[in-house]
Amino acid sequence: MFPTRSCRWLRAVSAKVLAEGAAKRTKTYGELMTRILLLGLDPEAVDFSDPALPPGMTAEKVRVGIAVAVKQFADRGWEADIGFIRPDETAGPTVERQLRSTNYDCVVIGGGVRLPPRNLALFEVVINAIRKAAPGAAIAFNTRPDDSADAAGRWVAAGSLAV
Repeated sequence: MFPTRSCRWLRAVSAKVLAEGAAKRTKTYGELMTRILLLGLDPEAVDFSDPALPPGMTAEKVRVGIAVAVKQFADRGWEADIGFIRPDETAGPTVERQLRSTNYDCVVIGGGVRLPPRNLALFEVVINAIRKAAPGAAIAFNTRPDDSADAAGRWVAAGSLAV
């Protein structure tokens, strides 16, 4: 569903972290795991020279931050998926397709989608796709990729949504 060229490194990291985290999980039979979708721009599609983005941010720093987030999600006993979108007409359908693939408790939207003023229309498309495809999912916003678990944690408590 998402560009594989940018995701190979993440799949390797995610598989390792999730395997390690599986041993720590204490969910009982029949209890559903909390599921998080970390949604952001494909790091290769971001214009890091945009002054609206944090200074010094790079594609590599985003990748490292995502790896940290994946580990933090697993440490909290949550299952997480990473959804990369492109800043074009494919964004809405891509988000809807991902959200229809499983039930998510929370969608964390990255800063690259919402911070640059030129991405306002993209941000609206993403929000409306979430509202349409996953109306019961909480929406959270991170400040950096590596604080995504804290963003989700504001809305997910003990496996259920905090209102």
